[in-house]
Amino acid sequence: MFGELKKVSLRDIWPHEASDFTPWLAANIEELGKALGMDLELTEREASVGDFSLDILAKDLGTSHTVIIENQLTQTDHDHLGKLLTYSAGFDASIVIWISESIREEHRQALDWLNQRTDGDTSFFGVVVEVIKIDDSKPAFSFKLAASPNEWQKTKKGRGQSASVSSKGERYQSYFQSLIDDLRENHRFTSAKAGQPQNWYSFSSGVKGIYYGANFAAGGKARAELYIDLGDYDKNKYVFDELLKYKESLETAFGEPIEWERLDNKRASRLAFYCDASIADPDSELEQVQAWHVKKLLKIKEVLGAKVAPIATYANNALLLDNFSTSL
Repeated sequence: MFGELKKVSLRDIWPHEASDFTPWLAANIEELGKALGMDLELTEREASVGDFSLDILAKDLGTSHTVIIENQLTQTDHDHLGKLLTYSAGFDASIVIWISESIREEHRQALDWLNQRTDGDTSFFGVVVEVIKIDDSKPAFSFKLAASPNEWQKTKKGRGQSASVSSKGERYQSYFQSLIDDLRENHRFTSAKAGQPQNWYSFSSGVKGIYYGANFAAGGKARAELYIDLGDYDKNKYVFDELLKYKESLETAFGEPIEWERLDNKRASRLAFYCDASIADPDSELEQVQAWHVKKLLKIKEVLGAKVAPIATYANNALLLDNFSTSL
């Protein structure tokens, strides 16, 4: 009646850590983010730290915090723990992730100790990767948390360390916590789980350098946006100008005008929508702003996601955008 559940050796799937597993993990970094409650974006593979090389350097889009990932296809060992700490210092990382086939109890305790002794802005995670099959089915993978921050301890310590989070910051954190919970639980829009005391939050679009954003902007406005930052001025303007060619059809799909903000004096560009709002508004009004943010973000993904993906992918992969700069 039931099939037999079998655990598959990681080496049977990825024979070599550096040449097989690390590239696979880099290509599936969003899946790791889901397990951790983050929107992770790859920054670099084999990032140099002196004479050493970090497996994966990434970014948490919700906070812009630096994420380092060290992986191994065997049980954790002291050598990788030492590398993990070296890389953490070298990149001034806020989020440190150690992935392995299994985590020794001594190393789990070490990660727990680090989480207890470091400040509230630094988090250490131990993640076990498993591959399973049912009878002769295709293999399936899963990430399981074996060590993670004790959020209660972090919060308690943060309160004791500083009063840097103002009442305004607390309102931002509360607002974005409610927003991302709604987007995650009701719409599967994000994997993020933790709001921050800041006036913005970015979400992955699935394309490197393209983000969906919710903000409180200057002048008493809330903003929902498609943010374009491929890390290069010319590439950003290229993507923006390509989208602008579809202005009429895109605005018809939205049923309203888009604010086309090329931002010629800045590296990035964006397409945006605005409504009147302030974080100081009464909670009842902020609930309406949240509903507006949710509606706009879902629509931005629906209308712009498929349109921008091939344009941004081309711009990201192109070695040169021939004559683009001279044509501006």
